Amino acid sequence: MGLKPGMVVQELGWDNDTDDELRVAMENVIDADLVDGEYGNVVDAVVLWWRDDDGDLVDGLVDSLTDLVGGGVIWLLTPKVGRPGAVDPADIAEAAPIAGLSQTTAATVSKDWAATRLVAPKTVG
Repeated sequence: MGLKPGMVVQELGWDNDTDDELRVAMENVIDADLVDGEYGNVVDAVVLWWRDDDGDLVDGLVDSLTDLVGGGVIWLLTPKVGRPGAVDPADIAEAAPIAGLSQTTAATVSKDWAATRLVAPKTVG
């Protein structure tokens, strides 16, 4: 997932169905705890757990940009196709550009979750 030690990674959308092994693996890589939505400072990456019934994906993606540093990465984690709460890949492809994001990579990251890497445009200045 491109995470490195020292990165600040914000986790949004956590619930009791998220993959704890994947969360621990991310924390081990960055050598720190994941921060939540109340962190209040810039973050290098956002991990957004999202299910089909979580609401408007565009709104969720826009909200996840709040603390993200320019050029940062959002990893959108969705249940795999066929699992409860799965998100149609076409919905992600449609929502990302509306939210101002570019979709770069899709990967399977655990038994039940797939990840889509979304990149925010770099800010000029």
